[in-house]
Amino acid sequence: MPHRKTALRLVAPVAVLALALTACGGGDDDTGADAKGEGTTESAAASPSPSQPVSGGDMAQGQSATGKVAEDPGEVTYDVVAQKVEVGTEAEAAKAVADAADAKGKVLATAHIKYTHKSGPALTEGSDVHDGTTVFADGQRGGVLIGASEDAPGCEDPYDVESWKQGESHVFCETYVIPAGVTSVEVHWSEEDGEPYVWKFPQK
Repeated sequence: MPHRKTALRLVAPVAVLALALTACGGGDDDTGADAKGEGTTESAAASPSPSQPVSGGDMAQGQSATGKVAEDPGEVTYDVVAQKVEVGTEAEAAKAVADAADAKGKVLATAHIKYTHKSGPALTEGSDVHDGTTVFADGQRGGVLIGASEDAPGCEDPYDVESWKQGESHVFCETYVIPAGVTSVEVHWSEEDGEPYVWKFPQK
């Protein structure tokens, strides 16, 4: 799988707000759930397949999910856990984007996700595991802020990780622009074509 964010990162010397994502809502998840469940209940109950494990669901804080990612040179199994979400201020959001008007009434939410290589080949040219991560606020997907997360304290740049062996962990971060004053921020991670695992972080 090619690293789909690499090109965007190379042409974005400053953080870029991908506003198109804010229109997605939660529709993709609902569609996937309906498609996955339609017409499969009886057959799944009769003959569960170990090659198609149940994927997704609500996770407790600190609880890790296990999933597979098609990497180059082969499939890797990861343990994934959303450690925390740091929510900033409207002033910080205005400074982070190219056009401050895009951030009016918005704040930055930076999710810290720990990925542990559990099994599979060692990686030598980066990983796509973080591509399955998104951030939602009160049920709506935020707008991803490309190029911002790598500079956040405690966050690693996934494109700088050129050697990743079994048993090793890395913390990658995703920064999204979300509405100010939300009551809950969610971190979603899913395998390709899988249902999302969801970690909820209530906001005061």
